[in-house]
Amino acid sequence: MNIPVSEQSLASASGVRPEVHGYFDEATNAVCYIVRDPNSSACAIIDSVMDFDQAAGSITSTFADMIIGEVSSRGFEVEWVIETHVHADHLSAAPYISQKTGGKLGIGSRIGEVQEVFGKVFNAGTAFEMDGSQFDMLFEDGASFKIGTMDVRVVHTPGHTPACITYVIGDAAFIGDTLFMPDFGTARADFPGGDARELYRSIQKILSLPDSTRLFLCHDYKAPGRDAFCWETTVAEEKANNIHVGGGKTEEEFVEFRTTRDKQLSMPKLIIPSIQVNMRAGNLPPAEDDGEHYLKVPINKLGRM
Repeated sequence: MNIPVSEQSLASASGVRPEVHGYFDEATNAVCYIVRDPNSSACAIIDSVMDFDQAAGSITSTFADMIIGEVSSRGFEVEWVIETHVHADHLSAAPYISQKTGGKLGIGSRIGEVQEVFGKVFNAGTAFEMDGSQFDMLFEDGASFKIGTMDVRVVHTPGHTPACITYVIGDAAFIGDTLFMPDFGTARADFPGGDARELYRSIQKILSLPDSTRLFLCHDYKAPGRDAFCWETTVAEEKANNIHVGGGKTEEEFVEFRTTRDKQLSMPKLIIPSIQVNMRAGNLPPAEDDGEHYLKVPINKLGRM
C-alpha cells in the first residue's frame, strides 16, 4: 500500500481530476474535504473536525456526523481518513469517522517527532507510544497509495510542524498548513519543531506543481476586505499574488518576515486540548481510575519551547 515513488517529478501530475467537496467549520476556521475517485465510489476524508466546547469541556460530533451523512447520501465508500498534520486548532474526528465508515487512518511518517515533543509537554507517561502506532498507515516522503483507482502522491512539506505532508491527487493538492489564500499568506512556523526556512522550501515544492493545480487549504481566516471565506486557489495564483511568498520573494526575505511575524502571534485558542488529542490520532487520553477522561493544562511550558 505504501509504495515508494522512484525519481518521480512533482510536476508530472496525472490527468485525473478528483471530485472535491469542502466543508468549512467556522468555529475553528478549518476545512474538511471529501475527495472522491471520479471512476468509482471510493473516497477519502481529509482533515476532519470534532466539535469541542472548551468552556463546558464537552465534545460532540455534529460536524463529523454531517460529513458522514454527506458520504452516505452520495453513495461514497470511505477508504481513508487522513491528516495533513497534527492540528493545533481543532480536535480531529478521524477515529470517530473511521469507526463509523471503516476508513483507514493515515498521517505523515514524521509523526513520532511531534509525539515525542508533545508527549513530554503533557507528561503523557511511558504508556504513550511515540511511534505513530495509533495510525493505520504512516506515509513516507515520495510514497504513493490509492483512493479507488486514483494514485495519491505524498510529499513531506514540513516547516509548520515536522510531520506536515501534502497529498497530490491528479490536478489537486491538499496542502494543510503551508499556504493560505494569496491575500492571507502563509502558516506560522514557531511551534515546537517548526522552522521558517524549512517552510519556505516546502512551499517551493508545492509551487513547482503545474500552474493549473488546484490547491486546497486547511484553513481560511478571511483577510481584511474580503467578504467570504475561501479555501481553494491555484499554484499560479499563489506564485503571483501570495503576500508572503509570491512575486519571487527570496528565502531570506521570507525567513526574516515569518520569524518577526510569529513573535507577535498568540497561541491558537484550542492548542492545549487539540495537541494532546491529535497526537493520539484523535483519541482522548486514557481514562483515569474513575473511568473518566481528562485533558491537562501544562503551566508555562509552551511559552518556554
